[in-house]
Formats: sequence, C-alpha cells, structure tokens
Amino acid sequence: MSSTQSHFQVRFWGVRGNIPCPGPDTVKYGGNTPCVEMSTGDTRLIFDAGTGLRVLGQALLSQMPVEGHLFFTHCHWDHIQGFPFFIPAFIKGNSFHLYGVPSQGGQTLEQRLHDQMLHPNFPVPLQVMGADLQFHNLSVGQELRIGDVRVDSASLNHPGDAVGYRISWQGRSIAYVTDTEHFADRLDENVLYLARDADVLIYDAPYSDEEYEKQGRQGWGHSTWQEAVKVAQAAGVDRLVIFHHDPVHCDRELDEIGEQVKARFPNSCMAMEGMAIQLVPQEARGSASDAIVSV
Repeated sequence: MSSTQSHFQVRFWGVRGNIPCPGPDTVKYGGNTPCVEMSTGDTRLIFDAGTGLRVLGQALLSQMPVEGHLFFTHCHWDHIQGFPFFIPAFIKGNSFHLYGVPSQGGQTLEQRLHDQMLHPNFPVPLQVMGADLQFHNLSVGQELRIGDVRVDSASLNHPGDAVGYRISWQGRSIAYVTDTEHFADRLDENVLYLARDADVLIYDAPYSDEEYEKQGRQGWGHSTWQEAVKVAQAAGVDRLVIFHHDPVHCDRELDEIGEQVKARFPNSCMAMEGMAIQLVPQEARGSASDAIVSV
C-alpha cells in the first residue's frame, strides 16, 4: 500500500448476513456476505471473511506483494466462507496475520479455518495456501497495537459468541459491531464501549423492530435499525452505517429502511458494496473534510 495514504478509509466488500443473495433485486446494495477493509497509512486491516473477501482478493492481485491483518468476529459460515477463495492467500510472498478469539470449547481460529477446508467440504486444504499465514489468538478486551493503529475488542451477544472491534488511528475511530442482539431492558454496555464517540459506527441491523418482534427473530443474535439509532445517539456517534442486511430484503426495501433511519439519525447510510468512507486525521481536519465515495 502506498505510503502516501493519508486517510483512514473503510471500504465495504460484503454487507449481507447469513447467505449470499446475488440477483437482480440486490444489485444496488450487493449480495456478498461480510467483509470490510480498513486502510490507515501503510496498514491494511480486514474484518471478516465472508464472500466479499473473494472480491477484495481479486482487487489485491494488482498490488502484489500484499500484507494484511485479518480479524474475525466469529466463525459462523457467512463470516468465513470467502476465505478458501481468497486468492492472495495462495500466493507466496504475501503475508497475512489472522486474529480471532478461541471458542468456548478452546478451538482456535486456525483449527476452525482448517476444518472448513477439509474433505468433503472443500477439495484444497489450508496447508496449500502459499502466503505466510500467522495466526494470533486474541483475548476479549485485549488492546492490540499494529504500528500506530489501536484495536480494542469486546464480547457481543450472539449464539456461540462473537467479538466487536474498535479501530483507532490519529484521533479518529471506527466501531465494527456486527452479529449482536440487543437487550430488551437496556443498551448493551459492551456495544456502548466500542461505539463511544466513534466517528463511524458499523452496526448489525438486519431487521426492523416489527420483524424482530413478530417474525420470531428473538434469540437469533441480531439487532434492528431502531436499536442502531438508540446506540448511535447514546454513544455520541458521528456517522451510523447499517450493516449485515437481511438477504430477503431487496434494494427497494433497503432504500425504504435507509430513509427511515435518516429521519431519526440524519448522518447515517446503508452499507453498500463498493462504498468507502474516508476520515481525515484529526490534525488535518481544519483543511480537509471526511467523505463517502463509491469505488
């Protein structure tokens, strides 16, 4: 990555939850499962390895050799199913650090990615990947430093557990909070901790309150756009991004949801494949402004 990169940029490669949903009704927002890239100076961070990771991998082929830091919120299939198709991981000379919290049973991220690629699930084992893959077991709440980037984490309310992240660089911060279910009687303190005064909050909201309450979604480990607004307001967030869209929601429905969110939290948007948000470092904010761009 060029050393001239002066923005804190987040780019969306996959924004859906549960299962990919390509088709004529999902062209605008995209049908790939979660993958979010953040670039800060010379550092590339990638969050989750859904099918959007395959698309990111194709884009990285023109930038060889590549180094990156890949963080996993958890290992449900929609968050790991793109990893076996991440071409840069098969190319010698590339280097990737992979981070995840071991499961309650003690299974590490490396074990879970390895098992996903075993016969009969997949014809090519993890060991065939030619890049330098270095696995790191995280502890929830551990502060991690990668150069001048700080990554904090907290537990989320999701079946089988999940982890949310807060990424800070040069006075700016982005909270990546996906696959979490809100509580009926209070806001989640862990979510508020990650989202506090964040410049951008990326929040898991595949449902509306009505869908959540009347369509049996309780206990599935996901939240609503109305709860996203509550969190953003309580945490003093600058920009809210609705993420992990329900695969049954078409572009028209997501347009309608986006309008409802904006009515309650004007500085908000719906996550869309190809969308990027650029944050200017704190010291440069007097001469430049943040921007949303399409790529």
